Amino acid sequence: MRRPPAPLWLSQPSRFATLSAGRARVALALLAMLLLATLLALGTPGPPPVSGDPANRADDQTDVVLYETIVEGVRHGGSYYPVAADALRAGDYPLRPFVTFRLPTLAMVQAALPAIVTTMLLYLLAATTALAWLARLRSAFSRGPPLIIAMALLAGGMMAFVQSDLVAFHEVWAGLFVALSLAVRRPDNWTPAVALGLAAVLIRETAGLYLALMAAFAWIEGDRREALGWVAAIGVLALAVGLHAHAVAQVVRPLDPASPGWSGMLGFGFFVRTMTISTALALAPEWLAAPLVGLALFGWAAWRDPLALRVLAITGSYALVLALFGRTDTFYWGLLVAPTMLVGLAFALDGVRDLIVGALDRRRITVTRMVR
Repeated sequence: MRRPPAPLWLSQPSRFATLSAGRARVALALLAMLLLATLLALGTPGPPPVSGDPANRADDQTDVVLYETIVEGVRHGGSYYPVAADALRAGDYPLRPFVTFRLPTLAMVQAALPAIVTTMLLYLLAATTALAWLARLRSAFSRGPPLIIAMALLAGGMMAFVQSDLVAFHEVWAGLFVALSLAVRRPDNWTPAVALGLAAVLIRETAGLYLALMAAFAWIEGDRREALGWVAAIGVLALAVGLHAHAVAQVVRPLDPASPGWSGMLGFGFFVRTMTISTALALAPEWLAAPLVGLALFGWAAWRDPLALRVLAITGSYALVLALFGRTDTFYWGLLVAPTMLVGLAFALDGVRDLIVGALDRRRITVTRMVR
C-alpha cells in the first residue's frame, strides 16, 4: 500500500488514494469503460421533447395534468378512487394492475390546502434538503470553494424539483424526501431518516427500494435496531399498498385497459438518459452530459464515507431498475435519485487524480541485507 497523496478538494484522501499501481490501472480501465458505456445514451430512445408552448401543456405534461385533475376532483368533494378512475379513463390510461393508481397521500394533502400553500411547502422541502446537505458536506471538503461547487451541483440536480408546475408530480416530492432522509441519517440518530423515508414511500411506493437498501446497510453494519426501524417502515408501506390495492379493486371495471407491462429492457443508456433530462445536464449537449453522469457515479465511489456508499448503491439500484423495467414514458422514475446525482462530480477530481498518480507509480522497494 502506497502513501496517499495530499487531497486536492477533499478533507481526506479518496477511496482510491492507496491503491497499488496494478489496481489503479485496473480501476482506470473500468472508469474508461463506464464513460464509454454512458455514450449508449446517445442512441437510446427518450420521452418525446416538450414544445415549451404553454398552449401545449396538456400534451407536454400529460401525467401532471392528470394528477392536477384528480386533485381538483377531490377538492370539489369527490372521493379519491372514483375520481382517479374517471380521470384515468378520460385520459386513456390503463387502470390495471392497481399500481397504475398513485397512492392517495399527495392528492389528499393537496386537495385540503390552497394551491399556493402546497407550492410553498414544496419550496420549503427543497430548501430544507439543500441546507441538510450543506451541513452534511461541510466536513467533506478542505476549503470553501469546493463546497460551494458541490452545492451548485446539488442545485443542478434539484432543478426539476423547484418548478411550481410540477407540484402535483409524486416523484418530485418522493425524491426530495429520499434526499433529505439520506442527509439527516446518522448512526446514533436514524429515526428522522426512517420517518422521512416513510414519507417518501407513502407518496410514491417505488421509493420502497430505498427503504430496503437502507435496512440492508444497517444490518451489514451491525446496527440491528436501525435495521428493524427500516423494516418497520417497509411493513407500514406493505399495509398501505394492501389497502390501496383493495380500494382500487372496488372502482376498476372488467373492460378497463391494462398496462403494457414494465419490461422495457432499454439498458444502461436509458438510465443515463433519464439523469441528463432530469437535472441541469439537460442544458448541455448529450455527448457531454452522458459522460458527466458516469463521472458523477465514479465520484460517489471515490468519497471515503459511509454515506457515499449508500448513495452509490441506491443510485445503482435505480439504474438497474430503469435499465430493465423502464419505458420511455416512465423516465421520471429517475427523479427519485436525481437530487444527489451530480454532487458526485465534486468528489471525482480527487478520485481521478489518485488513480492516475497510482497507475503511474513505478517506485520499488529494495531490501538490502547487510552482513557484519
